[in-house]
Amino acid sequence: MDDIELARHLAHGAARILMALRSAATAEGAIHDQKALGAEGDLRANDWLMAQLAVHRADDGVLSEETQDTPARLAKSRVWIIDPLDGTREYGEGRSDWAVHVGLAVDGTATLGAVALPVLGVVLDSGAPLPLLPMVARPRLLVSRTRPAREAVEAARVLGGELIAMGSAGAKAMAVVRGEAEIYVHSGGQYEWDNCAPVAVAAAAGLHVSRIDGAPLVYNNRDTYVPDLLICRAEWAKRVLDAVAAIET
Repeated sequence: MDDIELARHLAHGAARILMALRSAATAEGAIHDQKALGAEGDLRANDWLMAQLAVHRADDGVLSEETQDTPARLAKSRVWIIDPLDGTREYGEGRSDWAVHVGLAVDGTATLGAVALPVLGVVLDSGAPLPLLPMVARPRLLVSRTRPAREAVEAARVLGGELIAMGSAGAKAMAVVRGEAEIYVHSGGQYEWDNCAPVAVAAAAGLHVSRIDGAPLVYNNRDTYVPDLLICRAEWAKRVLDAVAAIET
């Protein structure tokens, strides 16, 4: 299978594993142990994903949140960047706003990706981007459930927008892709696996993707920390970037 078919296969497969595990835990009455359920989901999905990549793309590098990182990937042009369970807390709580991320970075660029939203039963990918819905007059800005980004709060004030709290990074990014919001601003820090696949899917759909200062997002770095992120409708990009820049001046 080609790269995008593989990304879809991986996202679908991990989603099935995670949904089956949570359903079983619910049936057994064990879902109250939210941390243990999340940890088990991370482990099972990651083991399956890593095994599949070893079979289908043995020569590529891999960076996963749940696998010990090594310098070997830095010498690779092609690196799969995966988050087996983005939104472990939401998964354990029985919520829907969590995701599976499967991204491929080529020479530092998020080239393709697939993001599963398992509770919704969908996988969005860069090979078959969704058409963007018509714009709305008042922008909706996605923020963390627990730590709304200062930049998002300020942008909402400047733009007259509405703040919407949501769980995982992938769920928020895909909400913009799906037309449920217009802007996702994050400044609390992430890692490459948190946004590589969502960025690839968003970019393929025609959305603006960058750091919050407008700089490009670069992947497969030695330090995998990503301080900030902007995914939004292109029509809002300049105004959001200007609002964020004004905070620093």
